[in-house]
Amino acid sequence: MPIITIQITDEGTSRQQKAELIRGVTDVVVHVLSKPPELTHVVIQEISTDNWGVAGLPTLEYRRQAGAPHE
Repeated sequence: MPIITIQITDEGTSRQQKAELIRGVTDVVVHVLSKPPELTHVVIQEISTDNWGVAGLPTLEYRRQAGAPHE
């Protein structure tokens, strides 16, 4: 029984987007591993940007320095 965990920041991912992630990942597991979809579990964990870091910096600080938009 595959259990797939997806970690994303908690910045407004919609139910529709999450449903698409679950469907897409399940399809990949079925195709690549030949596992039945009813035995494939997908868990989405939303993590605060305060608890996520990139390149040694908190996410928002990294984005600020990189000039990236705050998504």
